[in-house]
Amino acid sequence: MSPETRSTESGRRSRRRAMLSMCGVLTGMALTVVPLSTTNVASAATSSSQGQGTRVSAWSPSMTTGGPSFSNQTIRMVVHSSVAGSGARITLSNRYSTTPLDVREVDVAVQASGGEATRGTTRNVSFAGSRGVTIPAGEEAVSDVIPIPVSAGQNLLVSLYLPGTTGTSTWHSDAFDTTYIAPGNHTGDDTTGWFFDTTTSWYYLAGLDVVSSTAKGSVVAFGDSITDGYHSSTGTYSRWPDFLGRRLGAGPGPQKLSVVDAGIGGNRVLTDVPNLWQGVSALKRFGHDALGQPGVKDVILFEGINDIGNNAGPGGRPLTAQDLISGYRTLIDEAHDANVNVIGATLMPDQGNGYYTPAAEAIRQDVNRWIRTSGAFDGVIDFDRTMRDPANPAALNPAYDSGDHIHPNDAGMKAMADSVDLRLLRT
Repeated sequence: MSPETRSTESGRRSRRRAMLSMCGVLTGMALTVVPLSTTNVASAATSSSQGQGTRVSAWSPSMTTGGPSFSNQTIRMVVHSSVAGSGARITLSNRYSTTPLDVREVDVAVQASGGEATRGTTRNVSFAGSRGVTIPAGEEAVSDVIPIPVSAGQNLLVSLYLPGTTGTSTWHSDAFDTTYIAPGNHTGDDTTGWFFDTTTSWYYLAGLDVVSSTAKGSVVAFGDSITDGYHSSTGTYSRWPDFLGRRLGAGPGPQKLSVVDAGIGGNRVLTDVPNLWQGVSALKRFGHDALGQPGVKDVILFEGINDIGNNAGPGGRPLTAQDLISGYRTLIDEAHDANVNVIGATLMPDQGNGYYTPAAEAIRQDVNRWIRTSGAFDGVIDFDRTMRDPANPAALNPAYDSGDHIHPNDAGMKAMADSVDLRLLRT
């Protein structure tokens, strides 16, 4: 979001976890192609061989381009599920890469600790019955059902063996979790003896969905680095969507919604970010990253501070409040066309950060006034009111400030989640 954080901070729905190709329909059990404009067909209740229930997204980071190249390496990543279920599937994405991706083997296991798997829990993953899959550039692949039960709040380890040289990878730069990398094929290893390198990014792994016996849909938290969890503690799942997922799971009664974090650090509503890893605009990615989620019912739209802080209006001209409002209206219309509710979240204060100027603050205030009073959204979450300093409303409450005056600390992330009126969410 701030200058200190790398200039810090499209029809019916589906991630095309059903089978559409940019070139035509693909037949096969699991291969899924997702072009930039996406139709969502994933929200219907699912009756399957895994039992009665609804297929929902349990975890799905938004992907971008610009990741590192791999060659004859195994990548082991942590997946933190927001909901319990069976009939698990994973999605691999080559959406933002320019060459086909050869994935030779994929395994899933229950995490013991770190990159180590609980012995006896490793399951081979197949794609249309095959252990490997080649994913064309710009496309995604959904696995066959994996025989592994998933619990809410459970960590799984997904290991991908990439035998060739990949070129620039499709990735999520800021995972705030640890990824483990080994030379050669070590997908089935329980231990991390060969995993000499670690990073804090996810590569090619774009989703986990399950059939839930209790959850009737998914809520997508759509935003920028605040939603992505910048400055939250690594490996503790302290992003505000994580806290929201735990609130929903705590009851009373069984969990009715899963939560997906579709935040990208530095992302903007109206324009693509020059830093490629911060993603294409919300206008371009909303159909896929939000409306494309299995079972999506609600989207919490919390984005715009990067547009304001960079004075990034359409066509390279200075930003106005009306520009941002028009962008919100486009996203709201797109969601409503897909029978998805959109809840607007007010933009939080940032005085003391490099983004702050009196002119930028005036735009933020105008935009927040419209979010609160226009009636365009299906509901409003007033993060601004929750997070501002009572003594100086243009600044974050010091108790919630991570130190850069724009991103919350863990306590602030929890306060954000606690401020969400759960009655706004459809169940």
